[in-house]
Amino acid sequence: MKTKELLAAAVLATAIGAPIAGVAAEMKGQSMTFAELRVPFLHGFSAGQTASQTELASLERANEWLNSPPLTPAALRGKVVLIDFWTYTCINWRRTLPYVRAWAKKYKDQGLVVIGVHAPEFAFEKNINNVRWAVKDMRIDYPIAVDNDHVIWRAFRNQYWPALYFIDAQGRVRHHYSGEGAYEQSEMILQELLREAGAAGVSREPVKVDARGLDAAADWGSLKSPENYVGYERTENFASPGGAVLDKPRMYEAPARLRLNEWALSGDWTVKKDASALNKPNGSITYRFHARDLHLVMGPAAPGTSVKFRVRIDGQPPGAAHGVDVDEQGAGTVTEQRMYQLIRQPQPIAERQFEIEFFGSGVEAFSFTFG
Repeated sequence: MKTKELLAAAVLATAIGAPIAGVAAEMKGQSMTFAELRVPFLHGFSAGQTASQTELASLERANEWLNSPPLTPAALRGKVVLIDFWTYTCINWRRTLPYVRAWAKKYKDQGLVVIGVHAPEFAFEKNINNVRWAVKDMRIDYPIAVDNDHVIWRAFRNQYWPALYFIDAQGRVRHHYSGEGAYEQSEMILQELLREAGAAGVSREPVKVDARGLDAAADWGSLKSPENYVGYERTENFASPGGAVLDKPRMYEAPARLRLNEWALSGDWTVKKDASALNKPNGSITYRFHARDLHLVMGPAAPGTSVKFRVRIDGQPPGAAHGVDVDEQGAGTVTEQRMYQLIRQPQPIAERQFEIEFFGSGVEAFSFTFG
């Protein structure tokens, strides 16, 4: 059987209670080969396994709710619930959003409740104003539970962004899926749970989405650069001569040559635990990468401020390779603490050298992601 058929059969088996386990897709915090990144991860519980009462009950400990009054287990009784763990700067989650948003709309009237649990990765993602901005910007209209202290995350024993938990009308977690992909199989599970709950006329057709910009699926075949952080706690392949001085301002230089997936600072920066902060104007970051897309999570250190920047690829304006947050000349402005798409290469995809120069100080850079 083809891979897609095998996955479909496996999901249908879980819908009637057979336990399955698959292989891992790209999930934050786990190291895998790029061949493995292209294969979805799917994990099912055996029939009759009931979720701990603390799982749905943990929703009552959300810091805040957006798009909805607080939802309790009692309010959700009789509903099929899809819990989606997310954080708004995660590119892996962002590429799943078009499907989750479409499921919420398609099956709402048949008893599906989608709840996005926003569990932050970076400290600035705990700022409720940032989360509100993201919800509006990304056109998310289903209920959002803000989980700043990861209370709901721990109750579900979750480990990754993104992660889906499929809960039946009796409040039992029936299936669990972490990572990107296998969207038709996930939708089959929702359809089966809705039929079990007595919903009539549940379509067997999958949703159709037109994912563009940041939402577009990764080009897995050309992806040779993994996510990397710009703070010293989790960074790899930092190549500025002399290494990083932790938590203290220092003048940095970029080496004459970078190898694939190495990066460097130039200018007056402070390398912090979770970010690198620019102390004076005209500092830059250089990165050698191989991927269609390059994103940088960054933002102004002081809310309400902005910093202009310029992007270069192999020393030239990006032209047709510019991302949605810069123009063909590479010009852009940091305005919010979020993920910025800076490069989207047209075919053929090649190894390139990326540079971003900031014309003002007060910028913090957190992580690079690729697609």
